[in-house]
Amino acid sequence: MAGHSKWASIKHKKAIVDSRRGQQFTKLARAITVAAKDGGGDPAANAALTLAIQKAKDASMPKDNIERAIARGTGEGADAAAIETVLYEGYGPGGVALLVEALTDNRNRTSANVRHLFSKGGGSLGEPGSVAYLFDKKGVAIVDGEQYSEDDLLSAIEAGAEDVVADGEVIEVITEPATLTEVRAAIEAEGVEVRSSEVLYRPKVRTQVDEAQARTLLKLIDLLEGDDDVSEVHANFDIDDEILERVFA
Repeated sequence: MAGHSKWASIKHKKAIVDSRRGQQFTKLARAITVAAKDGGGDPAANAALTLAIQKAKDASMPKDNIERAIARGTGEGADAAAIETVLYEGYGPGGVALLVEALTDNRNRTSANVRHLFSKGGGSLGEPGSVAYLFDKKGVAIVDGEQYSEDDLLSAIEAGAEDVVADGEVIEVITEPATLTEVRAAIEAEGVEVRSSEVLYRPKVRTQVDEAQARTLLKLIDLLEGDDDVSEVHANFDIDDEILERVFA
């Protein structure tokens, strides 16, 4: 059980101060709709839908919202067919690599918006393939690092998790995407509460940033995450604990 991650801790801190709950639910519903459209409305037969629903539940999204999103994806609405997944690649301050996932019904609009936000936030939009190779697509379950220890997560390794990474406030359990649901179930069977779980792009290498770069970079990420079409932003930066505390003070 080894490794090092600040991004999970940073995302946790960002979530605490994030007041865009209504926008968050809209994005989660769109992800559920797309998963249902692509793989059907039965979570038992659609792993992507299972993960999308679980992520929505972790965010306390109401059951009715989830059911309506599934219904739209399975044909009860004309908008689902137009939504597609798009991945944008770019750079932030300090040469940090950024992957931006979007769910959009208008690729031209979203591309223009993302390009503008990169420029406004001090970054630059790159070409396809420019930074994606720096990331691996993994399943990640987040556990409270102040309540539990790595020893409490041995069941995750036994269930097929690749690694358990502790970093202060959070512990990341890393899996292959296909085994995330099974690993989460094994963790919860031991009485350990899982704060959230999702499939995301996890950096293979990390770029150290100083305080000024971190502040500018986090503002850029906030800009990107504030766009209605952007569902997730992934970054490969690392930051010292002392700087992290000052940034979020």
